[in-house]
Amino acid sequence: MIEIIDAKYSSEYKLWVKFNNGQTGVVDLKEHLWGPAFEPLRNIDFFKQVEVSRTLGTITWPNEVDFAPEFILENIAI
Repeated sequence: MIEIIDAKYSSEYKLWVKFNNGQTGVVDLKEHLWGPAFEPLRNIDFFKQVEVSRTLGTITWPNEVDFAPEFILENIAI
């Protein structure tokens, strides 16, 4: 099962991520921040608060919004 094990804010709405299979890359989430749940992430200071949830195996924010690790993997620029 693919999981995100590390993530860091890169720039704008981009994150550097590392997966448990060793793959790394940058994902741009700007076009994916639509809908009420993702509204807070449009604030760049809030977006920067990204964390890795060991329980979920993916990235999450203080408002408990997350993205599936498979979605992130499909959208990374290697």
